[in-house]
Amino acid sequence: MAQGKLIDGKQIAAELRQELKSEVATIAIRGVTPGLTVVLVGNNMASETYVRGKIRACEEVGIRSDLIRLPEETEEDTLLAEIDRLNQDETVHGILVQLPLPRQISEEKVIARIRPKKDVDGFHPINMGKLATGLKGAFLPCTPHGILQMLKRSHIEIAGKHAVVVGRSNIVGKPVSLLLQKENATVTMCHSRTKDLAYFTRQADILVAAVGKYGLITRDHVRPGAVVIDVGMNRSPEGKLAGDVMFEEVREVASHITPVPGGVGPMTIAMLLYNTVEAAKAALDS
Repeated sequence: MAQGKLIDGKQIAAELRQELKSEVATIAIRGVTPGLTVVLVGNNMASETYVRGKIRACEEVGIRSDLIRLPEETEEDTLLAEIDRLNQDETVHGILVQLPLPRQISEEKVIARIRPKKDVDGFHPINMGKLATGLKGAFLPCTPHGILQMLKRSHIEIAGKHAVVVGRSNIVGKPVSLLLQKENATVTMCHSRTKDLAYFTRQADILVAAVGKYGLITRDHVRPGAVVIDVGMNRSPEGKLAGDVMFEEVREVASHITPVPGGVGPMTIAMLLYNTVEAAKAALDS
């Protein structure tokens, strides 16, 4: 039986990094090195892994990266003051506060404190509002933008297709639905309260699973020939990294599918670099 074609996020991300490397070199001629500062609060092991990946990717393309480590017990006002300092630093083009944060710190306050023009995560209410209303100049959230790039660079048609997004988070579900609509897809959003999930997912030409629940999407949820994008990052009962999609069985019916790991994850980091370079270019032109 023919298997669905793999959408190789690692390969597409590597191509994007090469393009960004050229852009960084062009900006450097004008005397500016794009700069990203990452703030890491506490000792979350997953966050440590993500941050290391981001810093390595910055080095590869020539972006200057700085890591500020703050202890787990850091007070909210201390972190907000650090963000204020970075907002004023003209050598810092992008600010990324790694989530999740310790419980004494409000993620909403922290996200809102970063200047929109330095918000390379794309989470600030102003950037999200611009995305929702179709205004130009917004930094797009990295994972949804990465998904869009994967589809486009894999020559998958979006316009006129029915996209079903499972998950309604502010980080992935909502923004990816807006981006797909902007590309003229018809979008259905499903979530934990959706009755008969498979009824909706089987209608999808493009199915995006972004819930964070191992094995949620099985072969029975997928229409033959659909494109399946798996955003989930979970552990299987055997302890292996796995997504929301039962990969092997769904690959038998999908036309295209992303793996976990090696699918959406590398694209998220690539789009963070993209936003940082865009922020540096905007600072040059302002």
